[in-house]
This record gives sequence, structure tokens and C-alpha cells, in this order.
Amino acid sequence: DLHDRVHQHLVALAVNLQLAGRAVDSDPAAAKTLLQEMSRDVQQALDETALLAQRIHPATLEGASLAALLRSAAVNAGVAASVDVDAGTNHAPEIGMTVYLCWLGALARASGETRVTITVREGDSALAFEVIGNAARADADLDRVRDRVEALGGRLTIASGPEGEVRVSGSLPLSR
Repeated sequence: DLHDRVHQHLVALAVNLQLAGRAVDSDPAAAKTLLQEMSRDVQQALDETALLAQRIHPATLEGASLAALLRSAAVNAGVAASVDVDAGTNHAPEIGMTVYLCWLGALARASGETRVTITVREGDSALAFEVIGNAARADADLDRVRDRVEALGGRLTIASGPEGEVRVSGSLPLSR
């Protein structure tokens, strides 16, 4: 999980910092190597911390359309993605956040040349979404999304397809 990876990077940094401090005088070459490793670990920790923060509360959620938010997440993830949104902005923020979190989970699971797609449609009484992607990783994220969808009075279905493909379909009521 992302939280654990960030924690591991920070622990590795703390250990390497101590080792580098000891090696500065006795083995400058080893100290230099440790500093290079630490630089890479710092960059990874920063990247993963940004992703973690985005999962907790995307800063753009308050001002951007759902389509722009989903596209931005795909670009940030560096994953081949397709975003097709036909939905207004008159839904509660928790509805957009739920769709967004499902999308982030799909982007995180994407691997290799897999293309991830999301389709969002607004009906008279519900916002429907479908995410198609790869199931390269285990999925506690989908359990959290299901809990969130159901807490909002919606429903979520998950179906496995060929070659590890997963299709997540959800529907969220626009008024309760």
C-alpha cells in the first residue's frame, strides 16, 4: 500500500543517514554512494507522498470539473487512459470524490501497456460510472470504494474479464 511504501522510504532514509554520517571520515566513497541512494529515496518518497495527498483530498476537487480532475489524475499517474465524462457539476462533492477514488485505484493497478478507461454518465436520478482496467494488484481499494458507494446509497459491481481485466461499474443517486 502507498502509505507503507512512503514509510519504508523514510525509514531507509533514516538508516542511510546514520550510515553516511559514520562513513564520511572513514570511507568517503561509501558515504557518497549512500548520499546518492538517499537522493533517489527522497524523490520516491516525495512522489508517493504527493500521490497519497491526492488520494486523501485532491486540491483540484473543489474548483475543477469531474472530467478535468479525472484527466489530471491519469496524466499524473503516467498511465495510458481514456476519460469520457458526460456529467454536470450539480452533484454533491462526495459523489465526485467517490468516482475519483475508484479511478485512482484503477490507475494504481494499471501495469505495462494496459489502457485504463472511465466512462461517467449522468441520468435523471443517478450518476453512473464504469472503470475498466487491469487487476495487477490485490484490491483493498475496491472494498473501500464499495463501502463508500453503498454508504451513499449506490451500488457497485465488479466483474473480471480476459487477461486480468477488471470492470467496475457503479451508480450513485444524485438526491437522497
